[in-house]
Amino acid sequence: MIIIPVHDMILFPKVNFYFKKEAYKQWSGTEAETGAEILFLLQRGEKEIKDCTAEDFYPVGMLAEVAGIDSEGLVQIRVHARADVEDIENDGGSLSASAAARPDKVDLSQEETDEIFGRLRQALLQFVQGYQWGVWVRNIVQRWSSLEEMICAVSGYMNLEWKDKYAIMEVDSLRERYALIERAVYEFIEESRVTQEAQSAQQESHEQTYREAAIKKQLGFLQKQLEEMHPENTSDAARFEELIVSSGMNETARREAEKVLNRMKQEGKDGHEYAMLYDYLDFVTGLAWKKAEIPDINLDKVEKTLDEDHYGLAKVKERIVQQMAVMALNKKQSGSILLFVGAPGTGKTSIGQSIARSLGRKYVRISLGGIRDEAEIRGHRRTYIGAMPGRIMQGMKQCAATNPVMVLDEVDKLAKDYGGDPASALLEVLDPEQNSTFTDHYMNVPYDLSDVLFVCTANTADTIPEPLLNRMEVIQFPGYTAVEKFEIAKRHLLPDVMKEMGIAASDLKVTAPALRKIIDEYTMESGVRGLKRQISTLCRSAAVRLVRGEQKRITVTGKKLEEFLGKKRAYHDKKIDTAVPGVVTGLAYTSAGGEILFVEARLIPGDGGLIITGQLGDVMKESVQIAVSLAKSLYPKQAELFKENTLHIHVPAGAVPKDGPSAGITITTAIVSALTGKTVSTELAMTGEISLRGSVLPIGGLPEKLMAAQRAGIKKVLIPAPNVPDLSEVAEEVREKLEVIPVKRISDVLELALQN
Repeated sequence: MIIIPVHDMILFPKVNFYFKKEAYKQWSGTEAETGAEILFLLQRGEKEIKDCTAEDFYPVGMLAEVAGIDSEGLVQIRVHARADVEDIENDGGSLSASAAARPDKVDLSQEETDEIFGRLRQALLQFVQGYQWGVWVRNIVQRWSSLEEMICAVSGYMNLEWKDKYAIMEVDSLRERYALIERAVYEFIEESRVTQEAQSAQQESHEQTYREAAIKKQLGFLQKQLEEMHPENTSDAARFEELIVSSGMNETARREAEKVLNRMKQEGKDGHEYAMLYDYLDFVTGLAWKKAEIPDINLDKVEKTLDEDHYGLAKVKERIVQQMAVMALNKKQSGSILLFVGAPGTGKTSIGQSIARSLGRKYVRISLGGIRDEAEIRGHRRTYIGAMPGRIMQGMKQCAATNPVMVLDEVDKLAKDYGGDPASALLEVLDPEQNSTFTDHYMNVPYDLSDVLFVCTANTADTIPEPLLNRMEVIQFPGYTAVEKFEIAKRHLLPDVMKEMGIAASDLKVTAPALRKIIDEYTMESGVRGLKRQISTLCRSAAVRLVRGEQKRITVTGKKLEEFLGKKRAYHDKKIDTAVPGVVTGLAYTSAGGEILFVEARLIPGDGGLIITGQLGDVMKESVQIAVSLAKSLYPKQAELFKENTLHIHVPAGAVPKDGPSAGITITTAIVSALTGKTVSTELAMTGEISLRGSVLPIGGLPEKLMAAQRAGIKKVLIPAPNVPDLSEVAEEVREKLEVIPVKRISDVLELALQN
């Protein structure tokens, strides 16, 4: 008996199938002969025959015989019965075994068998009709005559494990066997259908992808040809793609821009987010990203430019030149953050323009006055409706450079409320350790601000938060003297205004006495902004006369000035003519510059109280209390007068609020003068804070105060000894006209001030 192992077939009695002669010989080792008996064994796994043992075969096999051999070399096999197999031996690839027929348990009628067979054949016919090969497979299915033939034909295609195939062959009950066959066929149909559906869906997806890619490629080609023919019709997406590539933005910014660009393409021009995405790409691609080359800094050119644009300000110019020298040595685009502090109109902002011009760099100015929302500095997040970048990044886009000179105007006027603290947000902008990766909330990508030369301006440093002030180097802008104002008016203001109004130099001449009179009688500020307004008024009046033909050439003298400007408008306080006990001249610093003020003290019958008038602030009221205590301790005999009299302290110009500690020695001197009846010279002024122990403490704004004293006709000024180094900042023409005496204690002040 020839033993042949099988792997993927389920054999049953009464089934015929075919072998090729070559395959038969390969398995059996002999030529096929009609009538030869064969035992088919179901093998576990797929080992080579020579390596198999009895455990590699299932114990139930199929007895068959060679029914015939046709002319084409096909060997017909007819299966007779199932068999129990024992004593399987393997002699080097030659198998031998003993087998006994195993009968079936017939527990199913022929009608039930035919019904199952018909049902399964109909299911297979419906399954194959949707396939290209369904026509010829349908013919094969219709030729099957039994359920056993069907399962033998289909079993090779079923995804059944060996143990499942063997379970169908092993079971004796026909009912159970046919139930297993029916279940296996239905599972085969469903698995095949699911597989085919998945393959079809995958193929459709691939076809759709390939189709979209082909269409996009064709559209891109056509769009490119159209753009070459009509450059003005370039699409937004194509334009932004080119800008992103050529912008030189960092990797993080490029990824974000490409992500937004893809969203914009998906949205289309009719999408509700298209405008927002367009604005974002337009902004980020409009920024300068590529680092600018570091040019050589010519200090001579810097000095020349500053002198051309500004008269005076020697200390300020010197500090700026020092900054440029350090930048030249370090090969850096920026240096210390400069903070220009001074009265309005002293040239703080315009000197930033001069710095930019001297360096050959772009100039941008950002006004921070009144800003109270942090988003004005860091920008709004794009999730908000109407989101915009912060003012810093707007300025960078405006100048389209990575290394501009950026003037942050009025940093002392930053506000703070529920919208955040813009001064704190400004820390990241001005801190050299952080601004190389400044991230605006609108952009959401880092931008390098380290090459920007920041220049800040303020009228006073008192209101600037300490953390912000620590990052800046303060440069004081003193007020201009009358001589400096005259030179500024002659060299800059008058020619600029005439050019602006179209007045030729031959048509209008303003004499030097007229300019000096405008300065003295029509302005009362430290800067020159008001002076420029008066000159503009004069030129407009002259323009009317020239246009009407009343005069062909106009000369404005000091006597004719009222014809153009009207009555004088500035009334500076002058020294009083007669010394009066209890009246002392002090010096004050205001936002418009320095001014003199008079402190008046008088004892009047009363109950020993204290009256303070003149709109004095809390600090000044405390100075009054200290002065009263000092006067009582220094003059104990005269202090008895306080019990029977009321002390009245008044500072004229009662409608103007006043505050600050620098009137301390002035108030003390006025009280002592009123107590002793001694007068203070009208040509003497003083300034200084007082302590309860009698020490004279330093004050601020000394240059402006001394200018105010010189303008008022004062000859002698008492200042705190610690302020002596500040005299170097005072104009020489002012120092020459004043006798400045430093004092350390209140006793020194009283000794120098009180007469009689």
